[in-house]
Amino acid sequence: MTNPSYDFSGAHVLVTGGTSGIGAATAAAYRQAGADVTITGTRGDTADYDADLSGYRYLRMDVEDGESIDAVAASLSKLDILVNNAGMALPSLGLDEYEPDVFARAVNMLLVGAFRMAQRSADLLAQSSLAGGASVIGIASMSSYFGIPIVPGYGAAKTGLVGLTRTLAVKWGERGIRVNAVAAGLTRSRMTEGTFAQEDWMAPTLARTPLGRPGEPEDIANAILFLSSPGAAWITGQTLAVDGGYTVSG
Repeated sequence: MTNPSYDFSGAHVLVTGGTSGIGAATAAAYRQAGADVTITGTRGDTADYDADLSGYRYLRMDVEDGESIDAVAASLSKLDILVNNAGMALPSLGLDEYEPDVFARAVNMLLVGAFRMAQRSADLLAQSSLAGGASVIGIASMSSYFGIPIVPGYGAAKTGLVGLTRTLAVKWGERGIRVNAVAAGLTRSRMTEGTFAQEDWMAPTLARTPLGRPGEPEDIANAILFLSSPGAAWITGQTLAVDGGYTVSG
């Protein structure tokens, strides 16, 4: 895959959940483009991961814990781009999101946590002199648009994220902060390994996808870098579907 070229030299970027999947691909793309990249993860330090994370500043963060989010935000001295990527679909852990407490946990993690991280970062982002303005990028989902029965909590949170993206874009536009989201289609990651193993799920999904393939983490990362680049300087409040055409196919 040939990636587009961006220059984020001097930019300070935070990618939450940046140790694997879409987050790792996004962090790597920003670093390759010259940015100073901080990532978060749930483990104690970088030695606890199989991946080589030596090129990043690493901060431990639990996106379900407000105090943990606040501590990460407070540790930053500069910030130009926030990518709110941390979180997962709880059924991948064997949990049932139809249980009210599990449902609430999903919404807290994926919507409240993303809002808290953005809100706690807003003052730093407002000080950015990045060409095109500071950016907050959220990770939405196909479940932002469709009812996917297995993930009622995840879907509700990701649907809420689309509305939150619009609201924060309106609220923070005067502060020079752009707020957008990427709605990721079915993309290879640790979280989706189980889905990719189910032929009865994959076959109809690929049959409906005009481009005929699942997404790779780099597909999502490229869209994120575009939305935070000067090329997107007049784009805010938008959710961009990156899904191989799935959402427009009947």
